[in-house]
Amino acid sequence: MNIPQNWHIFCRVIDNFGDIGVCWRLSRQLAHQFRRSVTLWVDDLHSFQALCEAVDPTRAHQCIDAVQVRHWQDPLPHCEPADVVIEAFGCHLPEDYIRRMTRHRPLWINLEYLSAEAWVKDYHLNQSPVHGLRKTFFFPGFEAGTGGLLWEPQLQELAHADDAARNAWRQQLGLPESPGLTVSLFAYENAALPDLLQALAEHASPCTLAVPQGRMGAGVAHWLGHDLAAGDRYQRNGLTLVGLPFLQQPEYDQLLALCDLNFVRGEDSFVRTQMLGRPFVWHIYPQEESAHLAKLDAFLSLYTRDMPSPLAASLHTAHQQWNQPQHTQSLPWQTLLEQLPSWRRHALSWREKLQMHGDLASNIVHFCTNQV
Repeated sequence: MNIPQNWHIFCRVIDNFGDIGVCWRLSRQLAHQFRRSVTLWVDDLHSFQALCEAVDPTRAHQCIDAVQVRHWQDPLPHCEPADVVIEAFGCHLPEDYIRRMTRHRPLWINLEYLSAEAWVKDYHLNQSPVHGLRKTFFFPGFEAGTGGLLWEPQLQELAHADDAARNAWRQQLGLPESPGLTVSLFAYENAALPDLLQALAEHASPCTLAVPQGRMGAGVAHWLGHDLAAGDRYQRNGLTLVGLPFLQQPEYDQLLALCDLNFVRGEDSFVRTQMLGRPFVWHIYPQEESAHLAKLDAFLSLYTRDMPSPLAASLHTAHQQWNQPQHTQSLPWQTLLEQLPSWRRHALSWREKLQMHGDLASNIVHFCTNQV
């Protein structure tokens, strides 16, 4: 059997680093775990550098962490198509590259966005004829019959790290030793933020809130009365706010693993906290005409299906209000914090269910191997 060895992944950096974050993780896993030769084509190297400081935006071709990184320019530099071509998130491959694909006939995969909606299972692995080729639609998902989620075996080592490793991460990130809760905050602009910060400040236990630089900065500064820059630390009642830089992926994974509760956004951080078995509140990427709220409801229906009813009710209310453009009512933060022990147990059980479906990279490799 000829196992596909050469892989090309095409990615356009839309905004908020979500697309490139997923593609960079997938590229590294294919290169490290499966020993594939991977080339990642990226249209915006400057944005990529924020996520991976080793990237040199002035170099059109460079090798980083066993992955060939190439600048996706128009026209595309001449290259022969790989054995497997992944078109990430409908980014539209260059026409001249597709013409070359018709001669080499590689496996062509359209990697789709993550969704918990019921129709995903019906469309996963569907194929569409394009220029005499077959394009396969690969849908990540939370259930059997989908492509699974993007996680690697090393992530589980973080989830089970001992106290010595966790203390070392705290020191590296500049977080104080905390006798109470540790929470991370990474989300889009949010009108409900003041309620959350006040609830954490008034919580019965001390709380450390880690805030990586990002789109929440202005809201945190408004509540504090001054900016929270990387390295800053401020106290408000029982709440210690710690400003962090925009973290590279390995450091951000460590932060998620350290925390008792993670506020996450988009797709990448949303998946990582689940596969670490940590409680979370999700800020889904907003779409026009509130189309994202149906996706949020679909996920919550799955996530809370086997959850105790009081906790499920609190989570539904918190997520619906956290994802509204206007703040209309108080959120049940104190109730949720009191429910953390039950929430932790559910998060671990949920992770075990997700692991049963395999991981996205392994599922893609298995599919491609069976096609040759």
